Amino acid sequence: MTKKEKGEYIVAELERLYPETPVPLDHTDPYTLLIAVLLSAQCTDKRVNLITPALFKLANNPFDMIKLSVEEIREIIRPCGLSPRKSQAIFTLSEMMIEKYQGEVPQSFEQLEEFPGVGHKTASVVMAQAFGVPAFPVDTHIHRLLTRWGITIGKNVELTEADAKRLFPEELWNKLHLQIIFYGREYSPARSPKHDHDYITVKIGTKKALAELK
Repeated sequence: MTKKEKGEYIVAELERLYPETPVPLDHTDPYTLLIAVLLSAQCTDKRVNLITPALFKLANNPFDMIKLSVEEIREIIRPCGLSPRKSQAIFTLSEMMIEKYQGEVPQSFEQLEEFPGVGHKTASVVMAQAFGVPAFPVDTHIHRLLTRWGITIGKNVELTEADAKRLFPEELWNKLHLQIIFYGREYSPARSPKHDHDYITVKIGTKKALAELK
């Protein structure tokens, strides 16, 4: 298969499997999405969704968040891991959002990436899912699968993102990145690289990926 043929096959199969793509992280607006995505670093979405209700009950906006101390935030989010760093980032970005943007989540990659704890992937998720701006956030599932499928050589997530954007139509990015994540979780979990049901890899995978499945 050429890369173009692989891309068309991937899009068709994932659309068949996942016609609906709800955002995995529970949220009510751009601010709560931003906080949830920040918390999801090195933590599962499932665990984040268990923790955020308690946090958002106390503070679901930056004005209420800065009324909490960093220590109070840390205690609530502790099960997510990296709680000292994340709690400080949540407090500081909430202060910055009030000072610079009147408490509103800014709608640009550059402005979002100025916030502590917000890298390009987090900004991309917020831009895509909160504001509908075409983006292709690359998480570990996407990086791993697009490498296995021969879409990218997988040197780093930046290259994977660029290769994905070149191959897939822009109007599909926001939905497709979620579809790939859903597929990775269901058919090709990272902890089980020889997963028997990873049929897309069987169909189009690289020689190395196919060898891993045997």
